[in-house]
Amino acid sequence: MNYRFHESAEKEFFEAVEYYEERQSGLGLRFSEEVYATISRVCSNPYAWTKMDIKTRRCLTNRFPYGVLYRIVNNDIWIVAIMHLHRKPTCWKER
Repeated sequence: MNYRFHESAEKEFFEAVEYYEERQSGLGLRFSEEVYATISRVCSNPYAWTKMDIKTRRCLTNRFPYGVLYRIVNNDIWIVAIMHLHRKPTCWKER
């Protein structure tokens, strides 16, 4: 399956990469690799992950407190949020 980012999700992703990179050199890269590994798991088996509502599912990253929230639209994955699990848990709902 192909995937694409909602504009806000892409912004969240890049902001998180920048945040981690500012904390420790190379940590932003490790975060981005983990997010892409999570997206790969989603693309391989999109119906396996936790339902957040009727349309949206969430797959958690392994080493960071983030979830990839996505919807399956016309056999594509639409990533609606790269969500920190301890901040603003419902900010994605208006997307």
